[in-house]
Amino acid sequence: MKFILNFTLTAKQALKDLKGSSNQKKQYKAVVKTLQFLSQNPRHPSLQTHLYHSVHGPNGEKIFEAYAEQNTSAAYRIFFYYGPHKGEIIIFAIISHP
Repeated sequence: MKFILNFTLTAKQALKDLKGSSNQKKQYKAVVKTLQFLSQNPRHPSLQTHLYHSVHGPNGEKIFEAYAEQNTSAAYRIFFYYGPHKGEIIIFAIISHP
């Protein structure tokens, strides 16, 4: 099943900032690739998708974390939740790991 990706304003701005950063082209490319995998299969093995327990969505939704990069300092992570409509994923945040 292919999913439609929708972005919170925060996630949309983070993606825009990453795209506009000349020294983060590699990270931007990794995030875009991860978003493509998410839309096709949120449980793709390379994403290492797992439930993130510390935060919930605006209506109590379970938040999941997917890796855009691995074994990299300040690696990017994508946080998302499902719904509210079937076949929809909301990209909640796109951040670099501290």
